[in-house]
Amino acid sequence: MGSNAEWARRDLKVLWHPCTQMKDHEAWPPIPIRSASGVWLEDFDGHRYIDAISSWWVNLFGHGHPVINAALKAQVDTLEHVLLAGFTHEPAIRLAENLIEKAPPGLTRCFYADNGSSAVEVALKMSYHAWRNQGHPEKSLFITLENSYHGETLGALAVGDVPLYRDTYAPLLMQSIRVQSPDAYHREPGVTPEEHARWCFSEMEATLSQYAGKAAAVIVEPLVQCAGGMRMYHPVYLSLLREACDRYGVHLIADEIAVGFGRTGTLFACEQAFITPDFLCLSKGLTGGYLPLSAVLTTSRVYEAFYADYALGKAFLHSHSYTGNALACSVALASLSLFEREDVLASNRERPG
Repeated sequence: MGSNAEWARRDLKVLWHPCTQMKDHEAWPPIPIRSASGVWLEDFDGHRYIDAISSWWVNLFGHGHPVINAALKAQVDTLEHVLLAGFTHEPAIRLAENLIEKAPPGLTRCFYADNGSSAVEVALKMSYHAWRNQGHPEKSLFITLENSYHGETLGALAVGDVPLYRDTYAPLLMQSIRVQSPDAYHREPGVTPEEHARWCFSEMEATLSQYAGKAAAVIVEPLVQCAGGMRMYHPVYLSLLREACDRYGVHLIADEIAVGFGRTGTLFACEQAFITPDFLCLSKGLTGGYLPLSAVLTTSRVYEAFYADYALGKAFLHSHSYTGNALACSVALASLSLFEREDVLASNRERPG
């Protein structure tokens, strides 16, 4: 079976780890994990660790959950994968129906991708392409918040605001417009989070007024800027933003990749502002930490902008080889079923902080 030291030596000869200065691992080797159960990870030397980061914020119900395991085992004996262009399958349909039923009202279509960054890319492209199909190709700018993070592919980096990434890859990135974050941490003494959010929104209002004719969408992380330091803001900002986007004719993209599926106390963070975005990006917790999958939910109005007699240029031009993977969809359905079976949101509220 080997020891930690043996597996770490083999790792360092062949693997290149994400967001890692590999030279550091010469002094601090990566920890090889042999197995996992519940919140616990176990290495090859028998040491146990609490997976406090839930494996990059993806694992909702613990490792090796029996309900999710059973769904995966059942699906693998039936259909592991088939392309989702020209074909379809039951797990993809059932998951789309389930997500649409649970999502804020008005989201009626589900487009699958493989990971969170890809979901953001889908939403950006879909927003621009919808405007193009409606006769507004000039609407190609995206407005984002300072301190935001939306992933690490080029489009996602372009609408993020992590200086290290932005500065490193600046020559490759499209230009976006950054607006002050409503982060309540920065409010003045005696100012409530709601008052601060309303004050910050004045800059967004002015930006929308100035760029409405050129802006395709505003993209935000609803309520919590996670990678930016878990900075939080009041839901009123989202309410004001939804109204302003409608008024100025700009799409609203809600990136709930990190905060979706109960992370903020409701299944989706947008629920706390009683809004429906034009695009809802989901991933991470979608499969309970088991398999790569993401989804972008959107409206009938956006969908209809692409609907035409055979004209490939009007069709949405985005695909992944593993789009709507049957194993991932079945696992996601099992994970979602646990919210109802165990009434997760209610029980979480009852737990002491």
